[in-house]
Amino acid sequence: MAMEGRFHFYEGYDMKQVTFPIRVMHELGIENLFVSNASGGMNPEFKIGDLMIITDHINFFPEHPLHGKNFPTGPRFLDMHEAYDHTLIQMADEIAKEKNIRIVHGVYMGVQGPTFETPAEYRMYHKMGADAVGMSTVPEVIVARHSGIKVFGISVITDLGGFDVPVEVSHEEVQEAANMAQPHMTEIMREMIKRS
Repeated sequence: MAMEGRFHFYEGYDMKQVTFPIRVMHELGIENLFVSNASGGMNPEFKIGDLMIITDHINFFPEHPLHGKNFPTGPRFLDMHEAYDHTLIQMADEIAKEKNIRIVHGVYMGVQGPTFETPAEYRMYHKMGADAVGMSTVPEVIVARHSGIKVFGISVITDLGGFDVPVEVSHEEVQEAANMAQPHMTEIMREMIKRS
């Protein structure tokens, strides 16, 4: 099953609506979820166009997707020590090495949006332990894990922030960087699906 795009919290949807597709996927028997996003990089070793395999995340959304009555797909208090599956990460690393595709690893910070971050926010998020920041992914991953679905996540680093020289960001530039990196991301994911 594949989705084109997603529902975003910043568009006015609540978390139940944002994560409803994941609930449907669970009912359809999906076992592995591959998520991708465009994000702003804060790690000084990152470059625009890098593919960052998500190793963990920080949930900075003002609403939690499991708030309210507990769905019977998982426990009331969900263990999130392995939000992103280590076996899938290892497989992606091997494929990227075989195909000579540059990848980096990092922690993804999920925020509400819809504004891009200020330089001070970029610096704060980086000091909190994040390597990249974006406006999606985290709610879906939480609900997937609550449903027993394994997750692999990858971010396209579309802009950089929090450094000494501020850089203006436009939605068009983000899209352009994402489009350039997409073929490599697709190549990794297609090969992962073949080997899964």
